[in-house]
Amino acid sequence: MKKKRFFSLLLILLTVLSLTACQKKQRNVYQEAKKSNSIMWGVKADTRLFGLMSIKTGKIEGFEVDLATALTKKILGKNAKAEFTQTTAKTKIPLLKNGNIDAVLAAMTITKARKKQVDFSKPYFNAGQSLLVADNSKITNIKDLNGKTALAVKGTTAVDNVKKFAPDAKVLEFDDYGQAFTALKAGQGQAMTTDNGLLAGIATENKGFKLVGGTYTSEPYGIAVNKGQGEFLKKINQALDELKADGTYHKIMKKWFSDIPGFDIKEAELE
Repeated sequence: MKKKRFFSLLLILLTVLSLTACQKKQRNVYQEAKKSNSIMWGVKADTRLFGLMSIKTGKIEGFEVDLATALTKKILGKNAKAEFTQTTAKTKIPLLKNGNIDAVLAAMTITKARKKQVDFSKPYFNAGQSLLVADNSKITNIKDLNGKTALAVKGTTAVDNVKKFAPDAKVLEFDDYGQAFTALKAGQGQAMTTDNGLLAGIATENKGFKLVGGTYTSEPYGIAVNKGQGEFLKKINQALDELKADGTYHKIMKKWFSDIPGFDIKEAELE
């Protein structure tokens, strides 16, 4: 019995020592990036304008991909390489926490709940709920939806926001954005609502539709890094400031979001 108790205590002690050692050896992402001269970014590959897999090139292309590339070169130098891993709403934080990616740049809204798991950079895109309507629509803002029907995706904040800002509006919910937009084209509702950037992507593919009313909520996107990566986060924020100061950020924004009916680039650039 004494031997069993001794070995049990020894096993517990070794486990504690092992966990302590792991904690002490936490990754320093910035120092690792300097050594490899690269940063692994988690990006979207299914969202037009932000990050979409190109059939022609087989590469992910979009505003956030270009921004990540520019940030990488600002942080590490002009010869540094930006690498990309496709993420989804469900996978981006686990991939970051597990060390599979160094940072998330994937239309990720800064929220209190997420701040408990990750740290965010300064906002790089002033996202907010907006409205997509037909060109001949008389709707100009969210209040005009009172007494009318809005189309939204199940489980998104858009559903609650419509009820908050237009309490007399009816909301039809769909499983995805494709279904919601099909319903808009079919006349099942007078406006589709979600983030302004996502609606801009839909508008670029479909003539006859426009964004109206600006944004009626403020839900800015930020770059997420793992907890304990203060040095890396500081470098990201410095690089963002430099890209805005030298005009690179604005050029990237114009490349992807110019000439979209009703989309306000200046509003999206606000911090």
